[in-house]
Formats: sequence, C-alpha cells, structure tokens
Amino acid sequence: MFPKFITSLLIVNFLFIFQGNYCRSQDVMDLQNDSVDAPIPSKPLRIITRIPSDLWQLAKSPFKKNSIPALGIIAGSTALMYYYDDGILKGITGFSVRNNIDTNTSYKKLLKIGDQSFVKIPLNATSIGYTLGEGWTGLAIAGGLFISGKIGKSTRPLQTAGDLVEGFISTAIVTQAIKRITGRESPFVATAPRGRWRPFPSFKEYQNNTPSYDAFPSGHLTTMMLYTTILADNYPEKKWIRILGYSLITYSSLAMMNTEVHWASDYPLAIAIGYVQAKIITSRHKVKTKKPITL
Repeated sequence: MFPKFITSLLIVNFLFIFQGNYCRSQDVMDLQNDSVDAPIPSKPLRIITRIPSDLWQLAKSPFKKNSIPALGIIAGSTALMYYYDDGILKGITGFSVRNNIDTNTSYKKLLKIGDQSFVKIPLNATSIGYTLGEGWTGLAIAGGLFISGKIGKSTRPLQTAGDLVEGFISTAIVTQAIKRITGRESPFVATAPRGRWRPFPSFKEYQNNTPSYDAFPSGHLTTMMLYTTILADNYPEKKWIRILGYSLITYSSLAMMNTEVHWASDYPLAIAIGYVQAKIITSRHKVKTKKPITL
C-alpha cells in the first residue's frame, strides 16, 4: 500500500499546477488570448533574442509582492517532501515490486550515434513516463504545429510552435544553472539519506558524473509544465489540454521516482519554473480586458 505521503505528493503536485491563482491580485487585468490571427515574430531569430528577457522576468517574479503566497507553498511543500523523501521513494518502488511494475527503463534504440541514442522507443510503462518529460517531446509537437501553420497559413500554430521552442531553451538554461549550483545526488547514486548536496561542481566533474549533481530541480517536470501551460494558453477553448497535461505530469513524476532518478522534493520548484516561464512567454501576445481575474 502507498504510504499516506504519496497521496500528499499528488495533492501538492496539483496545488502547484494551480499556483498561478495565488500569484495574482484582484486588480490584475484578465489576459485573454488574441484571435487566431494574432501577430507572430516575423523572423525566427526573434525567439533567440527574447531569451534574455524571459530569464530576467523569471528572475524578478519571486520578488513581487503578490508572489509571496506561491513562494510559501513552494518552500513549504519542498521542505515537507524533503523530510519524507526516503519514505516516499521506498513506498513507490515497493509498490512497483509488489505489483510487478518495472522499476527500470527499457528502450529499443533506432538511431544511435556514438554513445548517444537519438531515436528510441520505450518498452514499458515506466519508460513511457520518463520519456514524456524529455525535451524532444515538446519540440516534436512544435514541429507538427509549425508544419500545420505553414500548410494552413494560420498564425496561431506558428505562434505556439515559437512559444514552445522559446520556452524549451529558456527553461533548459534555468534548470541547468540551478542543478549546477545545488549539486544534489539522484536517488540511485545517493551516498547519504535524501542525497548529498555538493554545490558548484566543476564543469568536468558534472559532465563525468552527472547523476551525482543534477537531481534538483527536475528538468523533465519543468518542460512538461511549460508545454502544458503554453498549449493551454494558446488554445483556451480546448479544455482537455490541461486535464491531459496534468495527468501526464503526475504520471511522469511517479515514473521518475520509480526509477530512482528524482526525489519528490525535486518537483515543486520545477513545476513553478515551467508554469511561470510559460506565462511570461504567452503574455506577449495577449490583450488586456477590463474583466478582473477571480479565484
């Protein structure tokens, strides 16, 4: 049976998914998506030139007064999960063993160059959950939207594709920076309960022993939250996007703990980064209305 803290984990995951409501005050103007023909960057280079602005706005966001409640949730849930990290991990892997759920990833490699596999097919449920958070998943969606937009001469798919690529690059920079600053061990290489923290490893050491330093925060969950929010913001009429996205986020978070790649406490900050960065990006092509946001 799952320990009671697994239930807490799932609840907190969803709390963070909806944390944006805590970051807005009653007098903030409602931002609605522009029409399907909303303007998009005329040059692909615009995506790259916006990255510094994305990063700066993300860095400033925690210091805004209306962010205090969300910061409290992030800090509190991270601390709670950190305290119970070992128990949560053992509960998930123990449940998998008892129910014959594979705790290892398994893939069929279709394209391999050197030691790197570029095209691989997951062969079990755990592998599927892990693969969902890899960056190429969102880039594949972006590619499909780009082709669709070009063929149909529609601006919204092109705009969304640009948002996804822009978000992937900016969040990759942020998560990699935090990982290299904090240096937390992944569970499967942990040398101490809840993993050691060895900040600022050298570039060579990090590259040669990545799992010993890159657990916090989860890049997979950051990108999944980013993609879900961008797609939902650009297609607000498709209510199923958030439902499916949040379900897959939970599924992937459990799969990564099942393989002992991540601790539960690696997740709250990751989800927050993905959500906020997505909102920063999509807010550029929205128009203000006089309807105030309500919780």
